[in-house]
Amino acid sequence: MERVPVLKIGDILLVSIQIDMEDQVALQLQEDLADKIVATSTHGVIIDISALDIVDSFVGRTLATIASVSRVLDAETVVVGMRPAVAITLVELGLSLPGIRTALNVELGIAMLGTRERDVLLDDEDDEDEGEPDQSAVIRS
Repeated sequence: MERVPVLKIGDILLVSIQIDMEDQVALQLQEDLADKIVATSTHGVIIDISALDIVDSFVGRTLATIASVSRVLDAETVVVGMRPAVAITLVELGLSLPGIRTALNVELGIAMLGTRERDVLLDDEDDEDEGEPDQSAVIRS
């Protein structure tokens, strides 16, 4: 059985699906990706489906499950490279893909995840500052 490679680039896992997504391959990807998220403590996953001409209902649901599992493991999923025909098929099948953000290409997906990282860092800084006066707002006479 073929496997979809999961590559670590910086603090992001990149999955580029270049083979037909048969049911067993999709299930194996789900397991491999969950293991890799835990092993690398990454917070972002990009799944590139630009090579897929067709996404059936099983693969669509598997992508949604991968996003849900990733979110539970504190990683956000972005699907990139979706062709118009695939998007139309997913909508016609009634698959809304909850929890999955989309971007047109890998570069935009990385930027989207980078924005999330900055937001998390800013939230952490705000939490650390609670209870302390904002030094920039202190007026000295």
